[in-house]
Amino acid sequence: MHALKLPWNARFDAPERHGLAPGKTFNFRITTPDNYTLGAWFILSDDHYHSLPFPPSPSAAETHLAEALRSRPTMLFLHGNSATRAIPGRVQYYSAFVSRLQTNVLAIDYRGFGDSQGSPSERGLATDARAAFDWLIANGAAPENVLVVGHSLGTAVASSLAVSLSEESTRIRGLVLMSPFTSMHTLVDTYNVFGVFPVMLPLTVIPRAAELYKKFLVHRFDTLSIITRVKVPVLIVHAEDDFDISHTHSDALFDALINPFLPYVDPLPSDPHSWTRERWHTFQTQMAAKRAAREMLLVRTDMPHFGAMNTFAASNETVVLLKTLTGAHNDVGALEGTQEVMRTLFSLA
Repeated sequence: MHALKLPWNARFDAPERHGLAPGKTFNFRITTPDNYTLGAWFILSDDHYHSLPFPPSPSAAETHLAEALRSRPTMLFLHGNSATRAIPGRVQYYSAFVSRLQTNVLAIDYRGFGDSQGSPSERGLATDARAAFDWLIANGAAPENVLVVGHSLGTAVASSLAVSLSEESTRIRGLVLMSPFTSMHTLVDTYNVFGVFPVMLPLTVIPRAAELYKKFLVHRFDTLSIITRVKVPVLIVHAEDDFDISHTHSDALFDALINPFLPYVDPLPSDPHSWTRERWHTFQTQMAAKRAAREMLLVRTDMPHFGAMNTFAASNETVVLLKTLTGAHNDVGALEGTQEVMRTLFSLA
């Protein structure tokens, strides 16, 4: 859906036309290692912007870039599978982050999106995210002041980046996954186009067609298989009224992160006829021990009329699953409650 370059006739060179304050945003291009150029916006945090005379110079964001990167944390925002960095809903996110969280924001369009060159691919998007991160570091940001935030498709890209940085022992401030999915393979079973039409519905009338289709998926975006290799604080956010991607995907990711810290359970044989009474009793005992250990490790916080938060800390890292009652697929990050959780978990503002 990268061909949907919404909004139509976007003026990437004039962010003010899309709702951002005069001189607050630097529109520029990032060159990737494979020689594509990506459209990007760097947006000053409100506290830095407010320190400038108003109205500032049209080039204020570029002029104050290095100082802003040194003085405030910066959010690297990786968007979903359609439209561009200029679409109103995303601009609303940036405005909230730079004001409520007092972070700078770097928003990019992946290759093939917006005014960026090339065509998207799983490897290409990972390259783009790394190029954006490297640009921040080259211009003065400290890794520990970079918060990587992904929404929808961007959660797979963000997770891949966080894993590669963790494996290089580069410690970032944290990882935020908004409305994530476990993998493309499982997503096609549950994804609803426009929140209404199951994407696999047309194939259900053909025997085995759905499984055959999934075998030929080119892009895997398998976050579930890599998420345990992330070695920084993680926040997973999902709205219970998200009808595009079920919030059960976030449950699965959270379970993957907590399971290594719980007692092991021997799996039952695949054939139920081979289960003995002793084996079944052992399984039940192990499962009870695992549930008890999970309850001991988790801290649950209920927030009336907003949602609930499950938190655990292990290996010096904190992992939070925030389930909101509202927010649907695209607005969960715009909720003030979500932003407050981000603020406290990552020591922002």
